Amino acid sequence: MSAPFVTAPPLDGIAHGFFGRRGGISTGELASLNCGLGSGDDPALIAENRRRVADAVLPGAALTGVYQVHGNRCVVVDATSDLSARPEADALATRNPGIVLGILTADCVPVLFADREAGVIGAAHAGWKGALAGVTDATLAAMESLGADRANMAAAIGPCIGRTSYEVDDAFVERFTADDPANERFFAAGKPGHAMFDIAAYVAARLAAAGVTRIAIGGQDTYALQHDYFSYRRACHKGENSYGRQLSVIGLR
Repeated sequence: MSAPFVTAPPLDGIAHGFFGRRGGISTGELASLNCGLGSGDDPALIAENRRRVADAVLPGAALTGVYQVHGNRCVVVDATSDLSARPEADALATRNPGIVLGILTADCVPVLFADREAGVIGAAHAGWKGALAGVTDATLAAMESLGADRANMAAAIGPCIGRTSYEVDDAFVERFTADDPANERFFAAGKPGHAMFDIAAYVAARLAAAGVTRIAIGGQDTYALQHDYFSYRRACHKGENSYGRQLSVIGLR
């Protein structure tokens, strides 16, 4: 069975995909394409799920990722890198063919980047902490260090928690408005003392402000689409023991 995934028009011609929870072999609460190494799932099942993802976009390529910590560090991957090392970071960049960069999410924002002309790609995990701290800016800088030009870059924002599902309190809102009062536009009114946060729009605005002109937002709400995507917040609300993670990947042929 092939694992379904979605792609983004700005990245046409580049091997990439935003995967969900379908098309794997995990069972129970983690069914079925769980790719999260820290989920408590059987490592053999996770390994097979991850292999299916990589082979679906770039057969035979090596998949690499990072130990995500909700920060803003981007690591450069090259021919000398240990692809199994998983350094603490939240983004990757490379210009080397045959390597698939992978980002795990379960409500946070996956962002895939490419500069076709320079042959440089990137991938970032933007939870609210990392997004506010500038993980996408760090990814752009790392890609530039490899010869990319942000004027030629395209970025795609994949499935993440949607505004109608992402309730936050006033203290959360204040973190963003203290950084920039204009960030108030990403919050819609909620119940007293709360607001609804459009994290995808915030990440897109950060990319645009950094000079990226081709940006796509997928629009899939991981919380609401329970049969298609894993969601940390939904798992918490349902009292589940664990939660799966989906992979978003990009590679150069």
